[in-house]
Amino acid sequence: MRIGLKRKQDTVPNEGAGTRVASMDWARVGSDLDRNGWALLKGLLTVKECETLAALYDDEKRFRSTIVMSRHGFGRGEYKYFAYPLPDIVAALRPALYAQLMPIANRWNETMRIAVRYPKAHAEFIKRCHAAGQNMPTPLLLKYGAGDYNCLHQDLYGEHVFPLQVVILLSEPDKDFTGGEFLLTEQRPRMQSRAEVVPLRRGDAAVFAVHHRPVQGTRGTYRVTMRHGVSVLRSGHRQTAGIIFHDAK
Repeated sequence: MRIGLKRKQDTVPNEGAGTRVASMDWARVGSDLDRNGWALLKGLLTVKECETLAALYDDEKRFRSTIVMSRHGFGRGEYKYFAYPLPDIVAALRPALYAQLMPIANRWNETMRIAVRYPKAHAEFIKRCHAAGQNMPTPLLLKYGAGDYNCLHQDLYGEHVFPLQVVILLSEPDKDFTGGEFLLTEQRPRMQSRAEVVPLRRGDAAVFAVHHRPVQGTRGTYRVTMRHGVSVLRSGHRQTAGIIFHDAK
């Protein structure tokens, strides 16, 4: 499907989420990303928005594919990639978040001496992806039950990769599920990996490095390799949404 296709509007308006994105303290977000490789976007979605987005999981017409993680050695649980056109709130969040993260991504690439620069508008970046054969949308919904988990990984889908992505927790910890913490690891050269648990409540989001991030050392800047995953759910059910800014082959 083409991005420009239209359909009936979703029941939850997207203006509120876009306004929330613009009103966040992006100087703080940039500082946290530089220091830790991730930053918290507290209250990105309302409870109603979380419920409405999570409920789309059973509407097969919304998705282009379903991945059962155990079949591929990815962990346990499953996720579904949205098809174009994206749900209204996802279609609004993707360019709104990109516009705020693009300057950080360009600064990181400059610091790491990577030649790639990202255009101001997300639509222009998507044109770049599609011209390279990366035509399939990557925003997704993930669903976990008791005993499920997601192995540490990186979401790389082709030549063109935006270096930051966002995960949004749609369920309430300690009410809907226990366990299932969002995990980040970083591997610095000639050092053991460091792991961190990212504290999320329902409606909160984390923005984090997809692949590498720059770190200032005593001899200049070097690249740290990042991976993310989800620990084992002890009970209940957990749903999240992922906003990835590059499309896939």
